[in-house]
Amino acid sequence: MKKRSFLLICLASLVGSATQASQQQLAKSITEVHVETSRASQQFATTLKELNALTAQKTGDLRPAYNTFVSEVKMTKASADSTQTRARWMASDGRQYFRDWQQTIDGISNPSLKKKAQKRLDSVNESYGKVEKSLAEAASKFRPFLSDLDDIEKSLAADVTPGGVKAVRSTVRQATWDHQFVNNAINSALKEMGKMEKALASQAK
Repeated sequence: MKKRSFLLICLASLVGSATQASQQQLAKSITEVHVETSRASQQFATTLKELNALTAQKTGDLRPAYNTFVSEVKMTKASADSTQTRARWMASDGRQYFRDWQQTIDGISNPSLKKKAQKRLDSVNESYGKVEKSLAEAASKFRPFLSDLDDIEKSLAADVTPGGVKAVRSTVRQATWDHQFVNNAINSALKEMGKMEKALASQAK
């Protein structure tokens, strides 16, 4: 009996340690996604700024402005890819955390405490679901914006002339319009991630 009790205590300790580790890992992942998403937002804005500078240029050689725009597009694509990759890692960490937490709660004997713990888990899980949903919505807005940038780059590649720039102006306007939706989606995602970071913080405030 004593041996069995000792094993149960050891198992509970291991489960608790696993839950704590997965909590810390998820908190780290969310912070990384938060930083990466903020960086992506700034990069998108910079790329659009350079694009508008190119289309607004009235005199001189257009090639330097085009080359700057192309460089920014490359960094924008890389930033978008990095953000989505980190979001996938975060999703994996999230699944592990909530599995570990649920396992811990399942081991609670006191009915009242178990009910409160389950309510807390459900609440945090709901908040986390909002983070994932907002990131998915932001990712869906990335695609048309990035597609516009890619089309503009390709269209101007062999025609960096006033006429070529004039021909892409309607697509530039569409990219500017699409960026508004990207920006709104990113801000929503950042807001939800901020809430989740607070929910997972171990430091009392």
